[in-house]
Amino acid sequence: MTPTTPASTATPSRRASIDWGEVGIKVGLPMLALLAALLVGAVILLLLGVNPFAAYYTMFAGAFGSVAGITQSLVKATPLLLVGLGICIAFRASVINIGAEGQIILGALAATWFALTLRGLPGWLLVPLTLIVGFIGGSFWGFIPGILKARLRVNEILSTVMLNAIALQFMNLLIRGPLMDPEGVKSGTYLAQSERLPEQAWLLRLVPQTLLHAGVILAVLLAIAVYIFLWRTTIGYRIRAVGLNPDASRYAGISVPLYQALSLTLAGGFAGLAGAVEIMGVHHRILENITSGYGFTGIVAALFGGLHPLGLIPASYLFGSLLVGADKMQRATQVPSSLIDVILGLIVLFVSGSAFWARRWSAKRMIAAATKAGR
Repeated sequence: MTPTTPASTATPSRRASIDWGEVGIKVGLPMLALLAALLVGAVILLLLGVNPFAAYYTMFAGAFGSVAGITQSLVKATPLLLVGLGICIAFRASVINIGAEGQIILGALAATWFALTLRGLPGWLLVPLTLIVGFIGGSFWGFIPGILKARLRVNEILSTVMLNAIALQFMNLLIRGPLMDPEGVKSGTYLAQSERLPEQAWLLRLVPQTLLHAGVILAVLLAIAVYIFLWRTTIGYRIRAVGLNPDASRYAGISVPLYQALSLTLAGGFAGLAGAVEIMGVHHRILENITSGYGFTGIVAALFGGLHPLGLIPASYLFGSLLVGADKMQRATQVPSSLIDVILGLIVLFVSGSAFWARRWSAKRMIAAATKAGR
């Protein structure tokens, strides 16, 4: 007769332990990188004769000191979160998507065309369909580098960067031609923007007198869904397996090119959805500079969030706040707008570097643990 294990001793063996050292590395290093970037930015402000304490106070007060600042930070965080979710999926398959800028544009163009073409549909039907079409538009632009990598082994970094330029020129062609606002043509202004979307295609405004819309709720729900997809489904498991060890995945019968192409397609879809959300919730039309750099900032937000869908939620809000606060600081202190770009670029550089050191330290800890267990 086999003796039974008491519940008090069996429970701890089944309970997953949290590696707080790993958590500290993944959370602490990006925070230190952010502080280091702001410190270097403070030195630059001093050289320009600007009080860095007053400048940074204005930045943080502008982002967190009022309802308008908080809601605007959430508005900025929404596309960053959506783009970052696609980055997380691509990273798990060990591919890099630098094409979110172009994918945002394609998603916004597809959503604009669909909403204007089928403007007669009721809102309860037009809104979800327009979002889906935006996702499909971005997916198509992500599928191109995905299939090029899968079939021809074309480097996805080069192909996605080049597709960004193509998407930008394609948008400029359309908003100065077939999609140009007829009212602008009639009045003779010829503004490079599309016709205004019908009101039934607008996303619900959550807080009156602000730009905060229902897209922020959608983005958070999708972050949870992506977490479930990656860690609780067969397809998600295969994507992560491909990223962890392509050779072992091939030996196990997993098609590495297929799942790498799928991950780039999904990454493009989420970026395209970000473009659709921007035009449906904020601008209500497509216009120049629709991306606002979200395609690149979303990569940094994803790195800051540990390339984890749930970690990306606070990371996106933080970077959305930085964008809002930086704009407030620029207007209050009259520093050149290029300096704001420099500070944000420093944050990108330092956070990217922290990701490298986090991986290196994690590898050292794993080797040390394995060596200790082998003794």
